[in-house]
Amino acid sequence: MAANTTELKARLAFWRSALEKLREAYLALLDGGVKSYKIGNEELTRLDLVSLQKRIDEAEKKVDELEALLAGGHARRALAVTPMDW
Repeated sequence: MAANTTELKARLAFWRSALEKLREAYLALLDGGVKSYKIGNEELTRLDLVSLQKRIDEAEKKVDELEALLAGGHARRALAVTPMDW
């Protein structure tokens, strides 16, 4: 379990860092102070705000899932209920 916890903490740190960078890029582009923003090799413009928001949402979900796993919970799972007419 210790190795698993260590791995989960490393993943959580990674996704928190990624989320922080994505948020910084989003805010910089949204405020209009810059025409483009660079994250690593990727250059983003205001036209990328929609895709950037989707990436932020995905990163937030990952962080939430990892925090739940570290707290002893389970990752959120989607369940579907199919009503049947008997």
